Amino acid sequence: MQPEDVQALTSPAGQEALAAAALLPDGDPLAAAEKLRAQGFAPTLAAAALTQTELRRKARAKFGTDAAVMFFTRAGLEQATRSVVARRRAARLAAAGARRVADLGCGVGADTIAFARAGMRVLAVDADPGTAAIAEANIKNLGLPGVLVEARDATTTPLVAVEAVFCDPARRTSGGRRVFDPRAYSPPWDFVTALPSRVPNAVLKLAPGIDHALLPAGAEGEWVSVDGDVVEAAAWCGPLAEAPRRATVIRGEDVFELTGSGEERAPVGPVGTYLYDPDGAVVRSHLVAELADALSGNLLDESIAYITTNHLEHTPFARPYTVIDRLPIALKKLRAALKERDIGALQILKRGSAHDVDDLRRQLRLDGRGSAFLALTRIKGEPAALLLKPADAPAAAAGR
Repeated sequence: MQPEDVQALTSPAGQEALAAAALLPDGDPLAAAEKLRAQGFAPTLAAAALTQTELRRKARAKFGTDAAVMFFTRAGLEQATRSVVARRRAARLAAAGARRVADLGCGVGADTIAFARAGMRVLAVDADPGTAAIAEANIKNLGLPGVLVEARDATTTPLVAVEAVFCDPARRTSGGRRVFDPRAYSPPWDFVTALPSRVPNAVLKLAPGIDHALLPAGAEGEWVSVDGDVVEAAAWCGPLAEAPRRATVIRGEDVFELTGSGEERAPVGPVGTYLYDPDGAVVRSHLVAELADALSGNLLDESIAYITTNHLEHTPFARPYTVIDRLPIALKKLRAALKERDIGALQILKRGSAHDVDDLRRQLRLDGRGSAFLALTRIKGEPAALLLKPADAPAAAAGR
């Protein structure tokens, strides 16, 4: 999107087109575009309004009611921080005493919005003029003071007047493909990792799959999951670092945190009565051993993130299952064991297994009346299959 496109959408005619598009049912886009054109809107404006209406509907999951007055690009919406995560980050920065913050790579403005609402003055920068125009329009529509948005290269942005810096480097190519190598980030990785030397209170938003070895020295690595999905990693640098590693699990409005060194090793032992499947934020932050210690449990295999215990303890950091039986891993024997138990609906979990879950489900050809979970994993290096049911489910849920 170009700045002139944003200008067109924010004009009186653009606002009318957006209002008209919002009243149309979410269905055939061609029919919707024809209806808008029939109301006198130019084809380009009608198409832009319909695109924004679609993106606003999708954005509700991240931005709630704010989405109704915001503007987006598809890539910008996908990379934008969820509001619940941005609010928590802004509160933590504000608690550390930050009053002026630079948001480098501000995108559509998700974190800028949270910083401004936390009472900070914000310099928001994006290298793409269209994206900067979107962020500026979003700030204006939400009525937030104390924000300056500039279309400029983050690497040339002076940082002498800020007390904290937040950097969210672009992790997609110009064609929209994901970038997995940090060296291909924009701004460049060397610039990103040098920010703490310029502004000690630095927070770097990173992809969840970031290699721990790439985090700046002394930084706290935080992995965040929202309702079961790992959505981002962040490096909290300088005085902001409170623990070597942190797993933050957000369920609705509830926030749970697990911290540790990320270097501990949990003991390996036999299969117990219960199996815990840790949240992805716990796994990504390398805090499985800390969780195992908190649960007084052990691992099935030193390299697999399943925890087992003989006592049930509900935790926000893992989902517990009751272990029903250990089944043979060979296909024919596994099929026979499941048929014997009258299993028809099978949800398959896996850690440390090379099986293709969908292919295995087809090959099993189950048609029973019961349901169960199956964990494909390793136990002390050997392939294994464990029949499970949710720990709070009735016994009948697993079939006979």
